[in-house]
Amino acid sequence: MKLQLVAPGTGLSWVKLGVKTFFRQPLAMSGLFFMFMAVVSVLSVVPVVGTALSLALVPAATLGLMAAAREAVEGRFPMPLTLVTAFRQGADRTRSMLVLGAMYAGALLLVLGVATLAAGAVPGPAELGDATNGEMTPERVRTTLFNPGMWWAMLVYVPVLMAFWHAPALVHWHGVSPAKSLFFSLLACWRNKGAMLVYMAGWVGVFMLVGLVMSLLSALLGGAAAMNLVLYPAVLFMASMFHTSIYFTFRDSFLTEDGAEPSTPPTGDPT
Repeated sequence: MKLQLVAPGTGLSWVKLGVKTFFRQPLAMSGLFFMFMAVVSVLSVVPVVGTALSLALVPAATLGLMAAAREAVEGRFPMPLTLVTAFRQGADRTRSMLVLGAMYAGALLLVLGVATLAAGAVPGPAELGDATNGEMTPERVRTTLFNPGMWWAMLVYVPVLMAFWHAPALVHWHGVSPAKSLFFSLLACWRNKGAMLVYMAGWVGVFMLVGLVMSLLSALLGGAAAMNLVLYPAVLFMASMFHTSIYFTFRDSFLTEDGAEPSTPPTGDPT
């Protein structure tokens, strides 16, 4: 395995490939993402340990969505079992992925704790909505945007995000230990920071464009009712597209010694 440096413009191609690959298998990709969110939602309501458990599954789910994107690229339909790819390659890889998940849960809880100590409580999703009707209000959005805790959390989360960005794929496809995968992921994101910044900016642009289109449709079709009708499917599709594109950031950032993409070992063989 070796790190490959890419030009900043590659970030835009990752966005395009994510969108293109999603539309090859839109039902499969959005369905898998919905399944992941459903599991997280159910776990999060479990008292005491629910939030930690849901966070610990994020690296494995990310790997599953990356594997689904790879299936779509190769012309195959990603089946539901693709979402648990991380747990189907032997005891060693499963154990490493669980350790990585525990590290991610701990890191994210630490980020929230640091942000809370530094600048007050970080607002949750429920604080964005009106308690009586669940609708988002401008006042609550402004309060959230100017909340110091949220900005501290985002600042502290950036290095955590970089460390875990490629880590699930490194653990699964390259057999790297969880601790080393965090280092290599952080290094890869930093060395390819130009491409990563263009990649993130590209997705911000896509989200803004979709938001503008949805606003225009809402105005043409009759306001809030029409907006709510298209909002949730649009959010699901956009989130699925974004997670589809993550595979390409990994594929172009790491190569095996012969220059080929890593191959998934046979089920039950951790090597």
